[in-house]
Amino acid sequence: MAAEDISQNHGTGQISCNLDVNHQMPEVIGTIAAVRSRISAVRKDSEVKMGFVPTMGFFHEGHLSLMRAARSECDFVVVSVYVNPAQFEPTEDIDAYPRDFDRDLSLAGSEGIDLVFAPGDDEIYPDGHETVVVPGSVAGDLCGRSRPGHFSGVATVVNKFFNVIQPEIAYFGQKDAQQAAVIKRMVADLNIPVEVRVCPTVRESDGLAKSSRNSYLSVEERAAAPALYQALVAARQAVEAGKTDAAAIKRLMRRTIGQNYLVEFEYARVVDPETMKAVKIIDGPVLAAVAGKVGQARLIDNLIIQP
Repeated sequence: MAAEDISQNHGTGQISCNLDVNHQMPEVIGTIAAVRSRISAVRKDSEVKMGFVPTMGFFHEGHLSLMRAARSECDFVVVSVYVNPAQFEPTEDIDAYPRDFDRDLSLAGSEGIDLVFAPGDDEIYPDGHETVVVPGSVAGDLCGRSRPGHFSGVATVVNKFFNVIQPEIAYFGQKDAQQAAVIKRMVADLNIPVEVRVCPTVRESDGLAKSSRNSYLSVEERAAAPALYQALVAARQAVEAGKTDAAAIKRLMRRTIGQNYLVEFEYARVVDPETMKAVKIIDGPVLAAVAGKVGQARLIDNLIIQP
């Protein structure tokens, strides 16, 4: 596996990568029929453990950490690169989402990825497509409140990918904790034979969670963005000091975020990590979750907190 140097420019939010180009580039397939044929051929030769990492591209260290986890546990690893229109709200500009497919291929190759599935919209949502997955209560609060169609779009496209690729293990990041919970619930409710593996959030040195949307941030906005993580740290410290009133913890997180005028507060919640339902008294592990808008970037973050 090739060595790499990945660094974040805190001024522009852009990621620069210096890669050893001697790595083998992954195979790229753009159609469902071809992916099914390729995977069928791989499985025919031997008993293969298939790993899958769904992404919208513009890779950062968080994506790469998922690929490494998959590579360490699986015989054949598929990464999808697809900016899914169904998970964007009407007010969100999907065309502005950052893309750099050639760079993504280089990074995937540096991690030893076997196959990149990069379909077009017509392949995933052909004319006449009507059926969607509608998540239950796990999608109702947090990001589901401000983005009501988002998790249906996520669940639908992930379900499609699961049906096409049929992986044994699928890898998701803890930063998108509600998304992971939605997928876990879908897998359980629809009897999908895949293990959902949730991997730790990868952060910058100042705590900001790695995200493709960090590339939207100006120099001043990038300096303000860690306020979300600081709110989570304050919550963790309060709980570890013996505070058990979830409402008080939520107020603490909101006050901490509010100290930075560049962060437009959206929510601060204390919820059950699996169901995403609100918790009143903290007497076991909880998920502290926050969201806010910094400039044009809507950022989310969370921490699992033990009392």
